[in-house]
Amino acid sequence: MRLLHTSDWHLGQSLHNFERSYEHQRFLDWLLDTLVQEQADALLIAGDIFDNANPSAASQKQLYRFLQQAKERLPHLNLVVIAGNHDSPGRLEAPGPLLEAHGTRVIGSVQRTADGEIDLEQLVLPLTGRSGAVEAWCLAVPFLRPGDVPRIAETEDGADPYLAGIALLYRQALELALSKRADGQAILAMGHCHMVDGQMSNDSERRIVIGGTEMLPAGIFDPAIVYAALGHLHLAQRVGKQEHIRYCGSPIPLSFAEVGYQHQVLRIDIDGAAVREIVTLPVPRAVELLRVPAKPAPLAQVLEELAALDVAPMEPEQQPFLEVRVLLDAPEPGLRTRVEAALDGKPVRLAKIETSSAARSASIDDDVMTLDQLEQLKPDDIFRQLYRQRFDNDAPPDQLSAFAELMLTPGQP
Repeated sequence: MRLLHTSDWHLGQSLHNFERSYEHQRFLDWLLDTLVQEQADALLIAGDIFDNANPSAASQKQLYRFLQQAKERLPHLNLVVIAGNHDSPGRLEAPGPLLEAHGTRVIGSVQRTADGEIDLEQLVLPLTGRSGAVEAWCLAVPFLRPGDVPRIAETEDGADPYLAGIALLYRQALELALSKRADGQAILAMGHCHMVDGQMSNDSERRIVIGGTEMLPAGIFDPAIVYAALGHLHLAQRVGKQEHIRYCGSPIPLSFAEVGYQHQVLRIDIDGAAVREIVTLPVPRAVELLRVPAKPAPLAQVLEELAALDVAPMEPEQQPFLEVRVLLDAPEPGLRTRVEAALDGKPVRLAKIETSSAARSASIDDDVMTLDQLEQLKPDDIFRQLYRQRFDNDAPPDQLSAFAELMLTPGQP
């Protein structure tokens, strides 16, 4: 049996106010072709399908068109979708009956029976092969909030009740899967969570913090689970150096921190009840992200590099996104105008100007302040300290004067 593992599409995401539907559509078209080329039996989509809980109609249309086309091109394909922390569980599940009629199963939240017990049957899904016979079982567990997990008042070892509840839910789902499976059938798990030691991608991931706890140990996945398909972290990685517990990462770069990163989808080949092979399938990048210069530099050098930037003409939706990185030792009021002038006529989209200073050793909290001391700080004191923190020198008189003028309220002398 062959599965593809993907997650964190973030349909509808914008990059510094530039919408990205073209890139997402190029990925979805590539994924359709890849599913056919690889002759996949199942596609596991591990959460954060949308970028926010109220996705646009266009984003929803992208998703549903993809699901419909995937089923048309591969009628035997199992499609399993779980909700992530960015998704609205209810919105994702709303078309569930229609989707299930076409072979897509969507798990947005943990359902409970009339007596308040967790409906484990909803989370344990059979995966069928081309013959229609069940070949594997999938624990399709969405992003879990405290109300979704079994209630544990306290644990003997003092473990966090939320983490203990998640571990118990996976155990209960596994026990049900074990009772259902026949000889030679594998058990897989899905989850949308932050595992211990997971590496985050700067600027593009929303931290999951519930009750002061966010990271789960790899031990929640029992050895009987031959593969765990995870979502949430945007960088593809193994968990705890274990080959079978994986984040596939996002399919497109969601921030400039991912400029040099090869995005991917994972292919998992299962032979009976065991994983035979895990293969990386690189996702082609539809639109380049550029950082100029490679490291922050003084403005004069930056302007020279921008003027020398050579980009081939292309359609507007294909033009690279550009982050300009400038090293400043004082504010530069005309910075954007000068950058835009250097880029005049070049087929790039200026998404971000990142400024930094050579030294930021001073900090407003270098010395711990009492609440009384903080209360005594006036706005201009804070401005002075922040200016020194950013530029490593004193604020000039004209800046102080401008700040004082800004702080004046109507009616004051």
